[in-house]
Order: sequence, then C-alpha cells, then structure tokens
Amino acid sequence: MASSVDEDDREPAMESGEADEEIVVREVCANGISIKTTEVEAKLDEGNIQEAESSLREGLSLNFEEARALLGKLEYQRGNVEGALRVFDGIDLQAAIQRLQPCIAEKTPPKKGRLRSESQHAVSQHAANLVLEAIYLKVKSLQKLGRVTEAADECTSVLDAVEKIFHQGIPDGQVDSRLQDTVSQAVELLPELWKQAGCFQEAISAYRRALLSQWNLNNESCARIQKGFAVFLLYSGVEAGPPSLAVQLEGSYVPKNNLEEAILLLMVLVKKCYLGKIKWDPSVMEHLIYALSLCSQTSVLAKQLEEVMPGVYHRVDRWKSLALCYCAAGQNKVALNLLRKSLHKHEQPDDVAALLLAAKICSEDPYLAAEGVGYAQRAMSNCIENEEHLKGVGLRLLGLCLGKQAKMSSSDFERSRLQSEALKSLEAASGLESNNLDLMLELGVQYSEYRNLNAALQYAKKFIDETGGSVLKGWQLLALVLSAQKRFSEAEVVTDAAMDETTKWEQGPLLRLKAKLKVSQSLHMDAIETYRYLLALVQAQKKSFGPLRIVPQVEDDKVNEFEVWNGLANLYSSLSHWKDAEICLGKARELKEFSPEVLHTEGLMCEGREKIQEALAAYINALLLEPTYVPCKVLIGALWSKAGPDALPIARSLLSDALRLDPTNRKAWFYLGVIHRDEGRMADAIDCFQAAAMLEESDPIESFSSVL
Repeated sequence: MASSVDEDDREPAMESGEADEEIVVREVCANGISIKTTEVEAKLDEGNIQEAESSLREGLSLNFEEARALLGKLEYQRGNVEGALRVFDGIDLQAAIQRLQPCIAEKTPPKKGRLRSESQHAVSQHAANLVLEAIYLKVKSLQKLGRVTEAADECTSVLDAVEKIFHQGIPDGQVDSRLQDTVSQAVELLPELWKQAGCFQEAISAYRRALLSQWNLNNESCARIQKGFAVFLLYSGVEAGPPSLAVQLEGSYVPKNNLEEAILLLMVLVKKCYLGKIKWDPSVMEHLIYALSLCSQTSVLAKQLEEVMPGVYHRVDRWKSLALCYCAAGQNKVALNLLRKSLHKHEQPDDVAALLLAAKICSEDPYLAAEGVGYAQRAMSNCIENEEHLKGVGLRLLGLCLGKQAKMSSSDFERSRLQSEALKSLEAASGLESNNLDLMLELGVQYSEYRNLNAALQYAKKFIDETGGSVLKGWQLLALVLSAQKRFSEAEVVTDAAMDETTKWEQGPLLRLKAKLKVSQSLHMDAIETYRYLLALVQAQKKSFGPLRIVPQVEDDKVNEFEVWNGLANLYSSLSHWKDAEICLGKARELKEFSPEVLHTEGLMCEGREKIQEALAAYINALLLEPTYVPCKVLIGALWSKAGPDALPIARSLLSDALRLDPTNRKAWFYLGVIHRDEGRMADAIDCFQAAAMLEESDPIESFSSVL
C-alpha cells in the first residue's frame, strides 16, 4: 500500500494561557471568559466527569455539547485517549450540528445591525468549531486505539456536517481560522484512515471528494492531498477507475487509468512549485520521473526537467538526466551533446555513468565509434577496484565501438585489427559478466558479421537456453545464422517455433524473416501470402495505438508498414509483376516520400524493364538523400561497369567505396572482379571473385545487425 503522512502533529491547539513545551494547559477561554484548568483536571483525575463538565458550563457560559467538547479536548491533550473517547461518546454531535446550521448559514444584514450580527456570527462559528473539533478529536482517539473503520466513519460525519452547514462551500476569508484548520485536517485525514482500514475504494472516493469539493483548503494542504493521492495511484496496485460522470466537465480531459491520473496530479504539483504557491518538493519530481518512465514518455519528462527553475538541480545533474531522457526517446544527437557538456574538463570529466552512456550512444553510429572508444576507455580507467560490473560494461561498450569503427576503416589491415580488438574486448567483458544476456547476443552478432558462423550458432543457442526462448532476438539470430549456412528449411522451423513462443504483436520480425526464407527457396506465392499476413498485423497494431500518439519512443521488435510495402514491391518486381509492384511502391511512397529504399526499389523496377537511364537516375537520387546507402552505390557501379572502358574508373571507385562501408557485400566484390577482369588485372579479379563466392556461401537473408 502507498505510504502516507501521519497527521498526529497537526492537532487543534487549546485556547490557553501559559503552557510549557509538553503543552500542559493552564487555562481555557470561551465567550471572552477564561478559567484555570486545575480544578477541572482534579475532578477528571477523580473520575467525576459530570462535575468537571458543570465547572466548565458555569465558568464559561457553555451549553452541554460545548462543555463536553471542551472537556474531551482537555482529556485528549492530557494524553488520556480512552477518557476523551468516553467524554465524546456522551455528546449528541449531530443534534448540535443541526442546531448550529441555521446560525452559521444565516447571511449578515448589509446595513442595520451589522456589528451585532457579525458578533453573533463569530460566536456561532466558535461553537461550531468546538463541536466539529470534538468529532475530529474523537476520530483521532479512535485511530490511536486502532479502531480505524469507526474513525473513518466519524471523520466522514465531520465532512458531512460541514457540507450541511456550508451548502455552497466554505466562503473564502469569512470563516474562523480555527474552524478552517479543523476542516482541513479532517479532509486530509479521511483518505489515510480508509487506507489504514484496507478500504481502498473508499480511500479513492475520499481523495476525490477532498480535491473536488469546496473546502477552502490552503495551497500546502491541497498539495499534500494531491501528492498522497498520486502516490496511492502509482504504488497501491488498486485500479481506481475514472471519476464519476457527475464531476466530469464537458470537454475536459478524463484520465483513463491510474497512471494518467497520477501524472496529471504530479504535473499540477510541479506547476504549483514553479509558480511559488508551494515549497519545492524533490520527491514529487522523483514520482513524476518514475511515472513518465513507466509509460515510456521520456520526451515529456525531458520537457518537465527543462522547466525546473535554475538552482534546484546542479546543471551537470540536469544535463545527465536530460541525456537519459533523450536517449530513451531515440534523440541520440541531443543526448550526446548534453553529455559532452557534462564531461567537459571544467565540469565532471571523470563521471563513469556519463562516460558509459556517451559510449553507448556512440556505439550505435559508425561515424561516432572512434569517439565512443575514448569514452569507454576513460570510463574503465576511472572505475575503482570493486566496480567489476562497471568495468564489464566498459569493456562491452569498447568492443561494440571498435566493431563499428572497423566498418569505417579504409584499410583492410586496420579493419582486421579493430575487429580482433573488438572480439577481445567483448570476450573479456563476458568473463566479468558471464550472465549478461545482452552481451551474449552481441557476441553472437559480432561472430556472425565476421562469418564465424559456428561460434555465432553456439551463442545464439546459449542465449535461447538462458532466456527460455522468451526473447525474440535470440530466435532471429538463430534463424539468420541458419540462413547464412543455407539451411533454409531449418531456419523456417526456428521461425515457426519462435512464433509459438511469442505473442501475436511480437511476430512482425519473424513473419518478415519467414517471407524472405520463402523467397530464398523460390516459394514466391507463399512469400506473398506471408507478406499479406504481416501487413494485416502491422495495420492492426497501428489501429490499436490510435491516432493520438505523443513523441514517438524507440520501439523494439516492431516492423513498420513502410518496410512491408517496400518488401512486397521488391518481390513483385523480381517476378516481373510490374502493376502490383507499382501499387506497392506507391503505398510505400505515401508513407515515406523521400527514402533511399523507395528509390532503390524504383531503380530495380526500371532496370528490370530495361530503362537504364531512369534506373540510374533513381539510384543517384537515393545517394543524394543518403550518400552512404551501399545498395545503390553497388548498382550504380554495376551499370557504369557496362558503359565502356572510360566509365570503368568511376565504377571501380564507387564499388571500392561501397566495400569500405560494407566489406561483406558480395555483389560489390563480384562487380569489382568484373572490372579488374575487363582491365586485364586477372589476379585481382580472381581474388574478388573468390571473396564474392565465399560471402555468397555465408550470406544471410537480411543483415545480422538487424537483430540488435
């Protein structure tokens, strides 16, 4: 159950004269008269409640309910909870409330007799406060005695009585401060009592009643209730349901679940802090961070952190928190720029967590890999002796960055060296973190990319065994390794087994693999049927998310609609079904108008129809959009290699650049071999053809890196 704030420290104070630190009351005041409590206390000690009551009635000109209320209050503050409860039980509080109701509710005349009416009004409020305070202290007595359900019922009667007295809500500034304090304390206490009693639906109703009714609460009291309700919604495990229709305003936003309602409450509290209405409470932001992270809305969280006033967080801490948010939201460039600021030599250059996050971001981009190597090495050098886990993380990220850096190397020797170092780092990380499943998968992918398929197969099987087959990526890697070994039927069995182990919404990548496996086995009609099923799944997912989605988050294990239409266009194009291919390509272009993938497919269709100039234009346009798009570089090089001797140097340059970006592209090696053969360099041509043949033997149906 959610934690709550104990209300014991906010007791109504006695009207008293001298008092020591233990709140020993020496005298009480009412109706402008004060008397010593010594005589009353003595009678209470003797058990003469009626005589003590008579002393108060005669000495302070009180009626029976008021005297009993004051007497119970005196007993409560002396610490005699059971005695106070006996006194309170002798009062007909509801009858007293009914008598007070017309007096309080009566409006003050505008002119004649104003002073006398105001005086009577003040006396009535004082009497009402005594009675309401008596009920409240009875509630506290019951709570201390462990009778929380009875306490909650009595507390409800306090609020019911206030609503009867003030039909239009408590008027601002026209109520005695002590009466307002009693009401505020009762409003705060009621939901806590229901929670202690285990009556969670009643607690929810009490919270909503506290926030929606006109109690004239001050900002701090209202903030405590809002925070308590938000914490309850987040951590209690009780489904609250939407507020009743009676309190829903037309056109207003109604939260659909606990998480949405908690986030709204916490955002209101943060806004109050910004406006200076309440003091800054760091725990409110901590709860908001948890809630927004839980629903993957880290971009919204970043906005909230950006709005926090300067000085609340140290600027470096704010930069690191924002970097985490933007990284989770897929905005890696923004995140990395923030981390660069935090790691500046004049800030915190040796912060291990920031260095590791920066290295992780760099490990996902070949152009940033060299920078990431530096971050990973600095992180490991700053780890202390007992931080073996962080050293393992550093080694893992170092290996990933070195692997990406190898792909950008222009030298075969340098590429081989970096690949070797990458594997060494990952193996060393595995020694420190033998149970790290992500590391296990990454090692499998690295070995796959270096065409060590036997080692990759072992890691893929080990990953599936460790996860019990519950993680999709392990099945994907196993199917790809088997496809690279030309064991297509076994790969298809693996995808079918994986589909049995996963839910319907997670089957997109598996269906895509299955379609490509069908194509590899020349089962084109089966592949088309699989693509159609995949398309239906993707469109069903799209509808289930609805049209209103906030800033998109990073989504794993999803296949987007564009990929499906483009894949179908490629398939129909390979079958020379040009009309169907054009329809599918048009659908893909509607989803992503400027895309190198669409232009690549368009070029293939033009080339298939022997429209060479149109195909070349499409490939060139794709490179203008993305200069590093390897498939179009290879196809342009292939077309230029057929354009005569003068075009061969251009073709060779394009193919060499393609191999620098993707050394395992078998088509690039083949066409480069053709050029060497045509130019008379037979030894080079043989080497290229051999590389192409070896790669063809171990070529997967899609890139191994698609698993990560």
